[in-house]
Amino acid sequence: MKTVLIATDKPFAKVAVDGIREIVENAGFELKLLEKYTTHSELVEAAKSAHALIIRSDNVDREVIEAGSNLEIIVRAGAGYDNIDLAAATEKNIVAMNTPGQNSNAVAELVFGMMVYVSRSGFNGTSGTELRGKSLGIHAYGNVGKYVAKIGKGFGMDIYAFDPFVKAEEMEKDGVIPVNNVDDLYSKSQFISLHIPATAQTKNSIGFEILSKMPKGATLVNTARKEVIDEEALLKMFKERPDFKYISDIAPGCSEEIKTNYENRCFFTPKKMGAQTSEANINAGLAAAKQIVNFFKTGDKTYQVNK
Repeated sequence: MKTVLIATDKPFAKVAVDGIREIVENAGFELKLLEKYTTHSELVEAAKSAHALIIRSDNVDREVIEAGSNLEIIVRAGAGYDNIDLAAATEKNIVAMNTPGQNSNAVAELVFGMMVYVSRSGFNGTSGTELRGKSLGIHAYGNVGKYVAKIGKGFGMDIYAFDPFVKAEEMEKDGVIPVNNVDDLYSKSQFISLHIPATAQTKNSIGFEILSKMPKGATLVNTARKEVIDEEALLKMFKERPDFKYISDIAPGCSEEIKTNYENRCFFTPKKMGAQTSEANINAGLAAAKQIVNFFKTGDKTYQVNK
C-alpha cells in the first residue's frame, strides 16, 4: 500500500487534514501525519517510509530525499517550491509538484490590505492617500498577478503588467495595459506588486537602477520571495528617496535597520502571510492530495516543476 505523509511544521487546519485523509484513503492509500515537528531529523526519519510527501514551507533538502528510498512524488501545497531540492529529486526520479492557483486570491487580497494600510499611514490618525487613480504595475502576470489586476481595477487603479511569458492579448482582455520591459513597468507605476519566483535569474534582480525609475510616492509590494530583492539597493532607495515605501509579507534581512530608520515607510508581517487564510489552507491541501492520487492512479504529471 502506498503511504502519503503530510509533513508540516505549520500544520494544515483540521478540516484540510480531514479532507486530505478522505481523498487519500478513498483512493486506497495510507495517510500519515508529522505535524509541529521541532527538528529536521524528524522529517528525515518520517520520509523513510513515505511514497508521497505533502509539505507547506518545510525544507525538503537532499538529506530528506536520500532518506526517502520509497519516495515517488513530493507536492508543495502552494505556489513556491524553492524549499524543495529539485536537483536531488530529479536524480532519484522523484516527481516534484506545486499547487498553482490555490492561494492566489489570498495573496492578492493581502497585497491590497498592505497597500491600503501603508497608504493610510498605518491608520495613525494622520492624512493618507487613496488608491483610486493611482498606477499599479504587476511584475509577473501569473495566477496571483491576475487576481491583483482584478482587485486593482475594482479600486479604480490604472493597471500595467510585464511578463515575457504571457501574451499581450491575454492582458488586454483583462483590461490590463501590457508593457514591453521592466524599465517601462517601473517608470509608469506608483505601486509595483512583485510576483516573480526566486530563480538564478531573478535573485537580487530588483536593484537600485530599476527601483529608482519609479515615480514620486513609490511603493514596492513584495509577496513573492525576499531573495529577489537586492537589499543593499533597498537600503539605498530608503536613504536617497524619502518618498519610497516598501511593504512585504516576508521581511528582508535588513528589516531591523529599515524599521529603525524608516519606521513610517515600511511594513512587514511577522511571518509569510500570503497563503495564511483558511480557504487557501484547505484548497492547497486538497489539491495536493488530488494530484498525488492522480499521479499514482494515472501517472498524471501536470504540475511537475522538475521536468
